[in-house]
Amino acid sequence: MNPGIGYACLAFVMWGLFPLYFQRIASVPALEVVLHRSAWSLLFVLGLLAWLRRWGWLRAFAAQPRRLAFFAFSALLLSGNWLVYVYAVQSGRVVEASLGYFINPLVNVLLGVLVLHERLRAAQWAAVALAGCGVLWLGWLAGHPPWIALALAFSFGLYGLLRKTAPLGALEGLALETMLLAPLVLPALAWWTLSGQGAMARGDAALDAWLVVGGPLTALPLLLFAAGARRLPLATVGLLQYLSPSIQLALGIWVFGEPFSRSRLAGFACIWAALALYSLDGWRRSRAAAVAPA
Repeated sequence: MNPGIGYACLAFVMWGLFPLYFQRIASVPALEVVLHRSAWSLLFVLGLLAWLRRWGWLRAFAAQPRRLAFFAFSALLLSGNWLVYVYAVQSGRVVEASLGYFINPLVNVLLGVLVLHERLRAAQWAAVALAGCGVLWLGWLAGHPPWIALALAFSFGLYGLLRKTAPLGALEGLALETMLLAPLVLPALAWWTLSGQGAMARGDAALDAWLVVGGPLTALPLLLFAAGARRLPLATVGLLQYLSPSIQLALGIWVFGEPFSRSRLAGFACIWAALALYSLDGWRRSRAAAVAPA
């Protein structure tokens, strides 16, 4: 069995179970959760880099301000995605958050067309149109567009686009992003705590431990995903990607008790059908490409 499947599955399962973690620290405001997540992720990845002795890339980037600006923008996109996601979980909207990550692969397709000038096949256009119908239906039911889902899908889609063209691996990229955020994150977190308003000023050792654990929980899925993606065809990674929002959807309905009416199910069904069509088309193309050399 390809070990990449294990790495990728573990990454997506961890991401899918994240709502359980954020519910555990629900008493901490979403912005403070993001500050802690960034700070402890920085400490964790710096520890890994020190252990692996991988510092050469840092000198090269320090002399290139344009590349630093590129990663500063990707860091803002990532932290914005974290903030929206934590807010969604804490406000009881896990189902809508899962919708965002169901839509995300199709957003990636649109960004490929609009930014990278890629051409879509007929099946891909049909999948995008079908997903668009599902989003419009859900927006009509709610009386407004599903902003949380769209914000998550587009912020992570843009982040993925930037990281796709970036010359750094997952570990180095996350390290650089958290380092660039540190001048904002660390002073804000210190002020929040020293003023007595922060979670770590409450004297709750268990809550403090959960916040610190957020660093490894943030970094490990990214590293596992990178390890899996290097060992698997893109079509396989695309299919495995749906593990995460599927787990989130199940948690939202059966653990957190969020409403999921039949009319809402129709909108999700459109998006699931679009994903099935898109995945089937990708799988058939990858099979054809594998058979062609033989």
